[in-house]
Amino acid sequence: MSNNESQIKNYLNYCTLQKRLDVKTVKAYRIDLEQFAGYIAETQLTNVTPDILEGYISHLHQNYQPRTVKRKIASLKALFHYFEYRELIVQNPFSKLHIKFKEPVILPKIIPLQTMEYLLRTIYNRQTQAKTIHQQKEAVRDAAVCELLFATGIRISELCSLSERDINLQDGTILIYGKGSKERRLQLGNPDVIAALANYRSVFSDKTAQCHHFFVNQSGRPLSDQSVRRMIMKYSNLAAIDLHITPHMFRHTFATCLLEADVDIRYIQEMLGHSSINITEIYTHVAVSKQRDILTTKHPRKDFHIH
Repeated sequence: MSNNESQIKNYLNYCTLQKRLDVKTVKAYRIDLEQFAGYIAETQLTNVTPDILEGYISHLHQNYQPRTVKRKIASLKALFHYFEYRELIVQNPFSKLHIKFKEPVILPKIIPLQTMEYLLRTIYNRQTQAKTIHQQKEAVRDAAVCELLFATGIRISELCSLSERDINLQDGTILIYGKGSKERRLQLGNPDVIAALANYRSVFSDKTAQCHHFFVNQSGRPLSDQSVRRMIMKYSNLAAIDLHITPHMFRHTFATCLLEADVDIRYIQEMLGHSSINITEIYTHVAVSKQRDILTTKHPRKDFHIH
């Protein structure tokens, strides 16, 4: 193992064991740091200069979208901050760099409410029209998954990691473990959503008791995010929906609908589990229909009588 490989391994262990970072975050760090190590070839990580970093950042801009470049630079910054903390370097090479580039605003894609209603109806129809017990049980679970995605704006990773004890149907609450091990508790406000979850729990109680995860597959193992993606695609095809729907679009739709209903953005931030209000503010760009309604009904020009 080379010195660079050893230092990256030590840093990733530090991220896992001391910083308690999410597995997916550590994996992303590993990919980004190994890529940089490949770029600098024989140069030691502790000997990297601002000039080398400038060349690498230029290389990234030529090959990746701004959002990806930003993430890869953040991975490197975190590594050199660690080197500084461990006193492996005298000066952080990033301290001599001024990095600023405008990341284009990519508006989140949402699911039209009519499409959402049609998708849910298709899943419930599958329950009543199922040809086998297996199909029926699967549809019961799928309805609970989609209802919860839309009702709470939960991330797909959060949904798949829910345990049996995290869902309290008596008081209608759900305990979510978000990014950075942050907990948030959400109220399930709709009785139909609670009914869908209660129906699922009764049908799958034997499997969830063994697995300890709330959502399981037919084999009794935890439901994976890929399974949820395939499930949504299956019902989209059954409903002949001409829109590629992803689990994250449920989250975008949840946030946008609340914003359009005049819910304070700080409440939405809390419900989504965003660490910063800046992340939530992306949804203010999306609420076009609300903006149209305001400017049509509230703007004083409507009361002018010129002709």
